[in-house]
Amino acid sequence: MARILVAEDDAELVVLIRRWLELEGHGCDHVKDGREASLALETSVYELVILDLGLPEFDGLEVLRKYRRTGGKTPVLILTGKGEIEDKLAGFRTGADDYLTKPFDGRELIARVSALLRRPADFHGEGLRTGPLELVPSLHAVKLDGKKIALVRREYALLQFFMRYPNQLFGPDRILDAVWSNKSEGSYEALTSCVKRLRKKLDRPDQPSLIKNVHGVGYGLFPEGEPD
Repeated sequence: MARILVAEDDAELVVLIRRWLELEGHGCDHVKDGREASLALETSVYELVILDLGLPEFDGLEVLRKYRRTGGKTPVLILTGKGEIEDKLAGFRTGADDYLTKPFDGRELIARVSALLRRPADFHGEGLRTGPLELVPSLHAVKLDGKKIALVRREYALLQFFMRYPNQLFGPDRILDAVWSNKSEGSYEALTSCVKRLRKKLDRPDQPSLIKNVHGVGYGLFPEGEPD
């Protein structure tokens, strides 16, 4: 199961895409224009983005260009009514991972989604670095003081969220919304358990935990010390 962002302004097509994805067990968030898509990518963690090129406000290529320029590494599948080779090349040059021309069969969409989710994420640049931590997309893992630490999917997604916004505290509801796509699985207990597992893997002897919890406020990653 993956959390997928669908940026598409065709309401009827969105209904079909959500149905196909949910039948495969995936969680699906939907936005209808380029501005909403950029905001969603800035504030939430996704394992795949399905991006229409012809979005209102600003188009999909602009959304993708901004996302890659700011270090976004999640695979992006472009949807478009334009099938010319020049359009496809523009998408790939901007950072797309795959390209699907409308109209398309739902079976082909699911096949491409499955292939992208199986494929290790491309390692763009240096990845995320925060204090002693380095997130390595190509390994779907984290390095602490240069040593690889294996994380399960949920731990990885949670740490990735924290590393994108270091030295900030987030309330449980915000974290659950960003990291848990399935609302039935997302709970305060699930979050607490995931944080405990992460701490066991990241904490170093005789040093304070990198992940802080301020009672009544929330959690955050503070590699430089305690939050104010």
